[in-house]
Amino acid sequence: MKTLFRLLLVCVPWKIRRHLLQRLFGYELHPSSWIGWAWVFPKQLVMAQGARIGHLTVCKGLDRLSLGESASIGRLNWITAYPTAATGHFAHLRGRQPALDLAEHAAMTNRHIVDCTEHVAIGRFATVAGFRSQILTHSIDLALSRQHAKPVIIGDYCFVGTACTILGGASLPHHSVLGANALLNKAFTQPFQLYAGVPAVPVAPLDAEMKYFSRPAGFVT
Repeated sequence: MKTLFRLLLVCVPWKIRRHLLQRLFGYELHPSSWIGWAWVFPKQLVMAQGARIGHLTVCKGLDRLSLGESASIGRLNWITAYPTAATGHFAHLRGRQPALDLAEHAAMTNRHIVDCTEHVAIGRFATVAGFRSQILTHSIDLALSRQHAKPVIIGDYCFVGTACTILGGASLPHHSVLGANALLNKAFTQPFQLYAGVPAVPVAPLDAEMKYFSRPAGFVT
């Protein structure tokens, strides 16, 4: 019955649905925020002014999904997590946070897969661009033969190219670019770099004066 009710709720016009989501689920939704025909039911949902989630995106199993001012998630994204309430896997990770946080003006475009079994943070004015990128926070620890998870951090003003893979424990420094089809599996710290390859390494410095790195609005015309 719960699943059927949520399915019906998805089909309700947004202005009515927003009030129902606030009243029934306790979500914090700014009047100017918007969710399309999408299955978005984390435990906690916070959407600031102008935040948007596109049609046919699925978000389930998360403890928290938050979008800062003018942050956006596009269409057909698959965002899931292994819930903290579930028993079995990840019992050794007592502080685990199944959450996705997009800071103000951050954006995720269309058709990406995001595993938020551990925390995924996307910084201010950062863009997960193109299509078919994967962020995977959990995997099997072969040495211990158990499931393990680590967070992923994408810094402020970053640009992630199409079809990238980002693994748990990886970090893309602020004002950096991850080239298309790259595999990011380490926590880098040097900003203003182009990271590329499999696995990704810094391949070229970036001009700090690039307009992308100082734009006042997340959306690029």
